[in-house]
Amino acid sequence: MTRTRIKICGLTRVDDALAAAHAGADAIGLVLYAASPRAVAAGRAREICAALPPFVSTVALFVNETPQGVDEMIEALRPSLLQFHGDEDETYCAQFGIPYLKAVRVGDGMGAADLLECEARFGSAAGLLLDTLSPGAYGGTGSTFDWDLIPQAMRGRIVLSGGLTPLNVASAVARVRPWAVDVSSGVETGEKGIKDHRKIAQFIEAVKNADV
Repeated sequence: MTRTRIKICGLTRVDDALAAAHAGADAIGLVLYAASPRAVAAGRAREICAALPPFVSTVALFVNETPQGVDEMIEALRPSLLQFHGDEDETYCAQFGIPYLKAVRVGDGMGAADLLECEARFGSAAGLLLDTLSPGAYGGTGSTFDWDLIPQAMRGRIVLSGGLTPLNVASAVARVRPWAVDVSSGVETGEKGIKDHRKIAQFIEAVKNADV
């Protein structure tokens, strides 16, 4: 049985990060993009990273950040993985010497060929994270996209994101069979950046049940 990995993103509090880790999350995501309602300052991000137990990965998320800004956060946080959610090209993403995910925002006008082209264009990436295209936003909108657009050839290599919740993630895992799933707004209390520990546990349990 292949186990679907789980990332809880947009964390802003230590207790939420610990709740995710104790519920079985493989990774937590820290949004280092000031314009995001889930942005976390460097000091708080360090606190969250320091509180995590062993074997829980930290992912630092950037949107069109300067190379100097990325380097500074790498030095401060020592993240396991970088995630680029803006308009960065492969040369930019690969320059930091740390494994990275490249987010691809999927819209109705896209098809399987477009996604395969993105995968080829970012050949150095650890993987692609597929999120929902929403004009004026770089993610965290709580909307799904048409999962049938994802070509079968790449489904086992992607991180599926965009509008996932404890209620629909089992269906997403069963239909797509991604390498991992990523959730942010789907496990929040209703306030952006504040996680509902019960929803986190339900989300992770739903993924595990879908794997079985």
